[in-house]
Amino acid sequence: MHEEGQGERDPRSLHERIAADLRDEIMSGDLAPGGSLPSTARLKERFTASNATVQKALRLLKDEGLVVGRPGAAVSVREHRQRTVRPAAYLAPAAPGEPYPWVAEAARHGRRGASRLLEVGEVRPPADVAEALRLPGDGTALLRAQVLLLGDEPVELVTSYYPLDIARGTDMMARRRIRGGTPALLASLGFPPRRSVDRVSARVPTQEQYALLRLPGDLPVLRTLRVVYSDDDRPVEATVMAKAGHLYEVEYEIVMPR
Repeated sequence: MHEEGQGERDPRSLHERIAADLRDEIMSGDLAPGGSLPSTARLKERFTASNATVQKALRLLKDEGLVVGRPGAAVSVREHRQRTVRPAAYLAPAAPGEPYPWVAEAARHGRRGASRLLEVGEVRPPADVAEALRLPGDGTALLRAQVLLLGDEPVELVTSYYPLDIARGTDMMARRRIRGGTPALLASLGFPPRRSVDRVSARVPTQEQYALLRLPGDLPVLRTLRVVYSDDDRPVEATVMAKAGHLYEVEYEIVMPR
């Protein structure tokens, strides 16, 4: 039973707690796309809340694009926008003449995927990236930063770092998109991807992430540090990906040894 006194266990305001419970039910499928949410009266009873508090909770879900509705009308669940990401599908380089795998995957689901290049330059990377690339303490790397979009909606901020001895003199140094993506270019340079390691965490967004991803409200981002290794287990790319937490889930398949 939901009561105002539950704040001792969960210090969030009641409307945030209501939105959190409904959000979980929407994203898990208990409240199906196209169906209506319970009426305001039922939500008031369920959560022991006032009409104004319930409406504030629904406003949060509307701002996140999870539900739609007008005042005085039933509120319905939108078609689920959460995308399931399977990291293994993005390791192989694109075939010659083919678009970057992320763009191709979006097209298969009837969405228009695009990227906007934000920055290209030599920088001192974050400490975890420098460690992953085995750089010295004052070492620098090539940064390529971009934001990925589905339609006009920004969904992921991608900052990739490359060892300078690999990147210098290549198209990676230019401020333009690379046809087929950097995995294909690295493979053509003799550094094909052999394995990658992901470290995934949920984090409070930075100011840059919040602004570039146009996050609705106080939602987390899904942060992934991906390190790609080539032959001789040499790290050739380290990428920090910040995905809008309400738009993505990550699926890993583990095959058990016989």
